[in-house]
Amino acid sequence: MFNIRDVSIFNTLSQKEIDEINRYFLPEKFLKRETVFSEGDASEWLYIVRKGKVKITKLSQDGKEIILEIISPREFFGGIAVVRGFPYPANAVAMEDSELLRISRRDLLSIMDRYPDLMYSMARNIGDRIKDSHEMMKNIALEKVESRIASLLIKLADKVGEDAPDGLLIDMKLTKQDIAEMVGTTVETAIRTMSKLSKAGILTSKNGKIVILDLKKLKSLT
Repeated sequence: MFNIRDVSIFNTLSQKEIDEINRYFLPEKFLKRETVFSEGDASEWLYIVRKGKVKITKLSQDGKEIILEIISPREFFGGIAVVRGFPYPANAVAMEDSELLRISRRDLLSIMDRYPDLMYSMARNIGDRIKDSHEMMKNIALEKVESRIASLLIKLADKVGEDAPDGLLIDMKLTKQDIAEMVGTTVETAIRTMSKLSKAGILTSKNGKIVILDLKKLKSLT
């Protein structure tokens, strides 16, 4: 059962307080590849993923899509723009059929005024995300593709990894296109690199999900 309190920025509230603010959250469904918002749109809503996954993307100077972040269930997005009151700085697109909750900027700021701890939690979360985005962009500019893919897989394993009989399962279906877009390379290069890592016994794939067989070796590539 989904509970707003499971979302990190709201976990300081009591269940009674959650029950009081639940009415502000509106459900909305998006089909796979459907746009939630586009870069430059007015930041009217903060979104929470209840089911499915959403990718946050930008276009590079040569027109390639770069995935900045993947938003999983119980995570929010759009927070920086909503709190600061400027247009969304990136695109948000459903990676699969997804169920979201949204809260208006006005209602969110009103709740934050009532519960000041929320502003602190939001600021801390946003700071961490900005740091991660800067680190990723630096890696794209400076690191080799193999290192970038290894770093990506380690980050995803930390986020959605689950113990499996033969290793660490990344509980998220990722295509080679997704991986390429997340590390700023071509699909062909991503395929070759993933194949190389597979032949080296570092990872494998099951039902469209990646299993890390040797985390130590993978970390040695970063």
